[in-house]
Amino acid sequence: MLMYKYLMLLIVTALFVVAPFSAAAQSPSIANYQIQVELNPATKRLTGRETLVWRNPSTDVIRELQFHLYLNAFKNQQSTFMRESGGQLRGEYINATSKEAYGFIDVLSMRVRNGENLTPKIQFFQPDDGNTDDQTVIRVPLSKPVGPGETITLDIAFRAKLPQIFARTGYSRDFFLVGQWFPKIGVYEPAGTRYATTGQWNTHQFHANSEFYADYGVYDVSMTTPKEYWVSATGLMQGETLNRNGTKTIRYRAEDVVDFAWTASPHFQVVEDKWRHVSIELLLQPEHRYQAQRHLEAAKAALAYFDKYLGRYPYPNLTIVDPPFHASGAAGMEYPTFITAGTAWGLPAGIRLAEMVTIHEFGHQYFMQLLASNEFEEAWLDEGINQYYEGRIMDETYGRKTSVVDWLGLRMGDFEMSRDTYVHLDNPAISPSYANTWQLPGNYYGALTYSKTATWMKTLEGLLGRPLMDEVMQTYFNRWKFRHPSGKDFIAIVNEITPRRLDYRYGPDMNWFFNQVLYGDQVCDYELHMVRNSKQGANYRSTVTVYRLGDAKMPVEVLVHFDDGSEKRLQWDGKARSETFVLVQPGRVEWAQVDPDQTLYIDTNLNNNSYAIRTSAAPTAKYTAKFLFWVQNLMQWLTWLA
Repeated sequence: MLMYKYLMLLIVTALFVVAPFSAAAQSPSIANYQIQVELNPATKRLTGRETLVWRNPSTDVIRELQFHLYLNAFKNQQSTFMRESGGQLRGEYINATSKEAYGFIDVLSMRVRNGENLTPKIQFFQPDDGNTDDQTVIRVPLSKPVGPGETITLDIAFRAKLPQIFARTGYSRDFFLVGQWFPKIGVYEPAGTRYATTGQWNTHQFHANSEFYADYGVYDVSMTTPKEYWVSATGLMQGETLNRNGTKTIRYRAEDVVDFAWTASPHFQVVEDKWRHVSIELLLQPEHRYQAQRHLEAAKAALAYFDKYLGRYPYPNLTIVDPPFHASGAAGMEYPTFITAGTAWGLPAGIRLAEMVTIHEFGHQYFMQLLASNEFEEAWLDEGINQYYEGRIMDETYGRKTSVVDWLGLRMGDFEMSRDTYVHLDNPAISPSYANTWQLPGNYYGALTYSKTATWMKTLEGLLGRPLMDEVMQTYFNRWKFRHPSGKDFIAIVNEITPRRLDYRYGPDMNWFFNQVLYGDQVCDYELHMVRNSKQGANYRSTVTVYRLGDAKMPVEVLVHFDDGSEKRLQWDGKARSETFVLVQPGRVEWAQVDPDQTLYIDTNLNNNSYAIRTSAAPTAKYTAKFLFWVQNLMQWLTWLA
């Protein structure tokens, strides 16, 4: 029992868990960053200078700039992040009794190049909750506005203290994962972008249940660390300089990316590999060196799958960081061309958490980076759709029923795990998935954003068929890459393609589907309630009754099996509370099953989907045998440990 709980804890944690470097033919970048930063490992502090050239992407006159100062989420217990999270993320907690556990960022100066000193004008503000103690967003009024298409150049000096890692970024001993670490300009959305009816800044505070939203930029970053540290970052290394004081400066450059993160540690074991045009750099902890192939094979599987079924990965490199166990709060995170994975010493090959996390985090290169979704407002566009592709890649690479766990007789597939997480909520109807992420019910955020979305995406695939689903997703990707799509943009593509490809089988659009699974809280549950046979001359008159127990209304098939071996498939629009089919056939109905192909993957109860005239003990015997086999193996393993 303890081993089972430990296994499931690992699974849940993992869930929640270029010279030149040019991705797009025509650069979508709005900002150009040049940053010089020095890390002091003893004090855990950063000292930085940043030059930002920002271009007004709109026809508006911009009279103020807005920036994120994400590290201030860890400044004290009064920040919005700390109030919402209670100082924890995915089971990792901040050491609230230690001053060294906290972090911050200060803007020391901000000046317009050859112009105004903006430092006295910097104002903290709280666009989401009015918490005046939160300092994660600033506005800076401009005396000289930025006109349409014009640029402004800012020189910024800043200092930061990294927090002890518990939520994506910071330090643990001499390991550093430096994310969301510099003054980062917000996204100005011209009218027509996503839901903007007029031009507006879209800058949200750092919330417990949200990640990030940023415009594309070009980054040229020089990082100074002790010379014994290995440093890797977003983009490609441009050069390294050894300094006289025992430090080194490494320069990286990345183009057309939405963020920049880096890592430093003296302990990395570096493994290099290649997939087609992509150089892969794997930074492992020494105790995990033997798991290198697991990470590399998973990364290559993801690269190949996305290349085939969605679109080409346009960057020339990928860095995979394996944090130490004591820095597990940094595991399972995504940045452009740079992801963190997560594993543990002794992890059996049949528990594929390292593979799952690697595949999941790589998938964000598409939905977080290339499609630049707004994760504050529509996290499902990244996390949920990415979870769907994680399920596809894991199940098709490692086996549909064994992709996540195939160990000691216990088996679980990736899609199965996502579905189980959603359908076994104490209240699957607690909330729609569509909402500002910080306004979703806190304990349900992961299930609603990741698992439910993956499950209804799998249902959409079942309704459309895999080839049409792939056409929808490829159209979405190709049309919206290097832009900022919204949920309505995704749905518009579904509605554009599906009716004409399926000859209006589901009506003029699929809004009825999204209104239930995304914008609504309807729960799907169909039951094969009853089968009855009666003699009618030379034939049998059979009735098959199906119930709709949930409030979701989906088209569904019913498979009927006769005692002469023949079968018939019946169609039902699934709208009424019940439907009784009357069949007059030479043979009797032996059994019937609603949704035999499990098209409605979102159905919350599969145990009531079939009804047989003669009940067989075979299924019970099969699962009993599997359970006893697993227990026997577990006992042998525990005996061996003892």
